[in-house]
Amino acid sequence: MRLAILTHEPFFPPSGGGSAEAIYLIRELVRRNHEVHLFCPVFPDWESIGSTHGIRIHPFTRWPMGRYTPYRNLKYLLYPLALAQHADQTLKSLRRSTVPEFRFDVLLSQHTISAVAAGLLRTRWKVPIILNFLDYLTGFMETWPAVFTRSGLVPWLNRYERSLPQRFNAEGVMTVSAPLAERFQATGYPANRIRVIQYGYDASLFRPHPETAADPTNSQRPVVVMHGSFDTHHLGPIARDALLHLHARRPDLRFRFLGKETPALLQLAQAVRAAAPGIPLEMTGFIPYHQMAEALGGASVGMVPYEESQGVHCAFVAKAVEYLGCGIPCVSTPLENLSRYFADEPAIRFSGWTGQSFAENVLAILALPATQRRALGLSAATRVAARLDWNVIATHAANFIEQQAGLPKSSCQAAGPV
Repeated sequence: MRLAILTHEPFFPPSGGGSAEAIYLIRELVRRNHEVHLFCPVFPDWESIGSTHGIRIHPFTRWPMGRYTPYRNLKYLLYPLALAQHADQTLKSLRRSTVPEFRFDVLLSQHTISAVAAGLLRTRWKVPIILNFLDYLTGFMETWPAVFTRSGLVPWLNRYERSLPQRFNAEGVMTVSAPLAERFQATGYPANRIRVIQYGYDASLFRPHPETAADPTNSQRPVVVMHGSFDTHHLGPIARDALLHLHARRPDLRFRFLGKETPALLQLAQAVRAAAPGIPLEMTGFIPYHQMAEALGGASVGMVPYEESQGVHCAFVAKAVEYLGCGIPCVSTPLENLSRYFADEPAIRFSGWTGQSFAENVLAILALPATQRRALGLSAATRVAARLDWNVIATHAANFIEQQAGLPKSSCQAAGPV
């Protein structure tokens, strides 16, 4: 089949989080001999990257898009209409340059922003649409500054996002979590059109490091690590209070933040250093996705100190999966999906919604002998590799796309339960 895939993120290189999934999903679709056309923001060497991956890329060039682009939120609001226009104009051009009957068999969107564009195109193109929700985007806005959250706009945006599958009569919806699927079902969207595919990681990259939580020399200066995009909802009072509590109880701890030094991260560092001038904070700056696993090596405990919101409850937090893939035990606030999925996983602990509770759980892991901590991590790494490697997730997703598009399933080995 011929697929049009829409996304608001540059295809390559992946910057982590949701952007990583597209590469593995597209690789699986191409492996099945499907013709893939990708509509995404322009990025360096897009022509050679497209050729390497066996796809046709139709870059959006009207303005820059990316996780750290200036005026990102304003661009997010404008992008769906602009992307739909770009895709529609490209289709007309393809019909002029190839055959007038050129059409797509299915339209797949990655994330909420491009889901709106897919809905706008569905009427024009008259093709099935599959909406892939890798998070509950507007749900994260609940932790934004009060001047925004008290405006009444956030609840309206929440309802609008949940209504998208029903509003556009999508043939299928893939979600990153069961809680997000349940929120779509609550709007009246049919449960039999929803497939929970979870979120994956590259098990060939994120593997236990020889030094991870094992080398006795590391126990003298344990490292508590966090990686990611460091948005507002990642780093709030819980993270601040946890760091201060941990430093007070264990002055020997080092705290390492792997990722771009965003305003949220810099504000956290400023607040923590003002309260505890001697606290050892390390900020590495941006690290490419393929180098992140190596950067995580040697860490003792991973952190997921998210503030509460509908967004985080519906997320399948990539950093937790990647910590476990690297054999690093971790602590998270009690996020709904994460705590449900990993309810029986001893290598991850769930705190309350306070920094002190979070810190006490970190301290409990650090109190374990290094060999026990290592064994916990290695066992977890084996389990997540079997269930959440991108090859498993992508196979599961491709099966669903083919099914909902009404086309015969390609000859391939079906994935097991995810």
